[in-house]
Amino acid sequence: MRNTARWAVAAAAILTVGAATTPATAGDRVARVTGSAEFTLPFSPDQDIRKFTFDAQAAPFTRPFPGRPQGNPMDATGTVRVSHYVPDANLTVTFEAAVDCMITSPGFAGVTAIVTRADELAKHMVGTRVGFSVQDGGRGGRGDRLGYTWSTSATQDENGEWVESKVGTCMVLAPFGPVTRGDVTVRHAELRPDPQPAS
Repeated sequence: MRNTARWAVAAAAILTVGAATTPATAGDRVARVTGSAEFTLPFSPDQDIRKFTFDAQAAPFTRPFPGRPQGNPMDATGTVRVSHYVPDANLTVTFEAAVDCMITSPGFAGVTAIVTRADELAKHMVGTRVGFSVQDGGRGGRGDRLGYTWSTSATQDENGEWVESKVGTCMVLAPFGPVTRGDVTVRHAELRPDPQPAS
């Protein structure tokens, strides 16, 4: 199996998330990324079938951590499912992860999630954060594009060896893969300001 197996291991993913969302008041608009689509790699043409399925939603100020007890406006929850079929090996690989961050602009979204379950070939990804980028080209999926972080970005470690880069929250690449089938929708909402402390 050529290098595609590694991508298959990583690219075939199912990401699952569960988290509480902040209470929304009437008229609040919540950012969302939904839909499912297959896409190609223009820099590495092949017959593989790569498919991402999104059901992610903003959940601002729900993930407190040291220094930010109130959490962040880009906190998010939801599900991303990815499947990668490699015909040369007659193999489909999947993995699951939990969405932790999302930022949108009109027609674009960046989403990160932590892998929680993976097929045997992708076990090494469990516990790592991965990033997804989505370009919503309009109704019907025409002009949609997708991107991902794993196996696309590298850095040098302390020994000078090249290794896969770590992904921080909401760190994504440009959506480089044209969608060939399906439709992904981005509903944009501005990031909310920090909540005011109770008086």
